[in-house]
Amino acid sequence: MASRRSDKKQNTGDKYSILLPTYNERENLPLIVWLLVKYFGDSGYDYEIIVIDDGSPDGTLEVAEQLQKIYGEDKILLRPRAKKLGLGTAYIHGIQHATGNFIIIMDADLSHHPKFIPEFIEKQREGGYDVVSGTRYRGDGGVYGWDLRRKLISRGANFITQVLLRPGASDLTGSFRLYKKEVLESLIKQCVSKGYVFQMEMIVRARQLGYSIGEVPISFVDRVYGESKLGGNEIVSFLKGLLTLFATT
Repeated sequence: MASRRSDKKQNTGDKYSILLPTYNERENLPLIVWLLVKYFGDSGYDYEIIVIDDGSPDGTLEVAEQLQKIYGEDKILLRPRAKKLGLGTAYIHGIQHATGNFIIIMDADLSHHPKFIPEFIEKQREGGYDVVSGTRYRGDGGVYGWDLRRKLISRGANFITQVLLRPGASDLTGSFRLYKKEVLESLIKQCVSKGYVFQMEMIVRARQLGYSIGEVPISFVDRVYGESKLGGNEIVSFLKGLLTLFATT
């Protein structure tokens, strides 16, 4: 029964390109890639994983090269850059090399579990959505492994954005999403924000442009290895970006 289900999905003609921007993720990368290969293999969807490493000094690119040898150059594409240039430009760089008609963006630090991806795909197909976003704030969604400070910051940021921007989505600051490729290309051209505000602006612009947004509840788990990149500078940048979006959207 399972094999017939996989064959049916493989014949749909859809292909999913997963963009994995990385910086100092040598411990996490083998695990996230293994999980992606497992869940796509089990479901039968066609896919490719594009690793965009921004000059990680910890040897992340070397690990990615070993993974490419294990899983094949058709499944693991390496598109590194010389230095850290930002999330938005990483997506632009990855899209230029993507051969799928759908793009999945997610963190490489195991905060986003690939087990939810089949649900994203089913949701998109059921509603024909332009964007499917993982949400921590609806249904069975939640956050695990954060201290009270991080939870308050996240909840507070999401509440403020809901009040000011009314985006039509329950989780604006998340970064686990599926896009139609042409929709993501269109949104990136419209976006001007950087850092954590970039993800928020993507949803706001999607609403502005009339794109449909579906949501799937997800469990967000704090990174397994390495340190969080959220600090005081990021919080200040978020607030500045939020005010800019409020004034311009």
